[in-house]
Amino acid sequence: MDTRKLGEGLEVSALGLGCMSVSGAYGPKLSQEDCNALLRGAYERGITFFDTAEIYGPFIGEEMVGAALAPIRKHVTIATKFGFRTGGKAEPGKPIQGFDSRPEHISEVCHASLARLGTDCIDLLYQHRVDPEVPIEDVAGTVRDLIAEGKVRHFGMSEAPADLIRRAHAVQPVAAVQSEYSLWTRDVEDTVLPTLRELGIGLVPYSPLGRGFLTGNVKPGELAGDDWRSNMPRFKGEAGAHNLRLVEALQALAVRKGVTAAQLALAWVMHQGDDIVPIPSTRRIERLEENIAGAAITLSPSDLAEIEQVMPAREVQGGRYA
Repeated sequence: MDTRKLGEGLEVSALGLGCMSVSGAYGPKLSQEDCNALLRGAYERGITFFDTAEIYGPFIGEEMVGAALAPIRKHVTIATKFGFRTGGKAEPGKPIQGFDSRPEHISEVCHASLARLGTDCIDLLYQHRVDPEVPIEDVAGTVRDLIAEGKVRHFGMSEAPADLIRRAHAVQPVAAVQSEYSLWTRDVEDTVLPTLRELGIGLVPYSPLGRGFLTGNVKPGELAGDDWRSNMPRFKGEAGAHNLRLVEALQALAVRKGVTAAQLALAWVMHQGDDIVPIPSTRRIERLEENIAGAAITLSPSDLAEIEQVMPAREVQGGRYA
């Protein structure tokens, strides 16, 4: 697989793997054996960029990813995140109780993540969400100190606005910003993406397939009760039915081009710039292979125009979160 450069010299595979689903976000968590097969299978197919977070599980996700990647650790890039507070003792199943990017908490999370991942350095450490109670300069300064200590290699931010990215970058250069970006979520194009390109920061889109909706395989009203997408406005009621019609038009276009809707949607994201590295999540090797094939598709300007014509972002209904 080709590689792409984010910021600060961070070079990764052109397609990454989001690992949120291995710990149970979209149904039951995988067994460690299945997680090993998925992540090592991704590596064997050229993916070297793996994304997790302390709150996936919580905590279970980092443990599973660390164990799966242990035999190939020196060949891969691992990203994880801090920024939330869980209730009571740090153990799986504890609910999120708000933001927490206090410097002392960042340090605690970093050391705990290192232990769970079974590594001595985190390649890319993101602030998972902006904490309105903590100045972003304090956050960036804390990560700068962790980088100086050799505990972290690169600093990242997630779902951050342009002004805060700029302020953080002035304290500690930001290598990557992770935000939701896909055919049906294009907010970052307004101010965030131009700022990233001005500052030389890469974009890491999560949910480039619309949490599976853009594949056409996820239907409104058919999600299991333990699947958190069932509460998202875009997946429910009239909004879900309307959005499904847009996806069906995308599927029809994909059929005419001899690919799947997922491949067309992912190829569209890949064509938005060489500084963009999507991290679609999956639990199955066959979907992983489908995504890898989609990342290799070449689209012409007319192809891109056709895709946006059948899936115009302004017509998507429903919010991203409940």
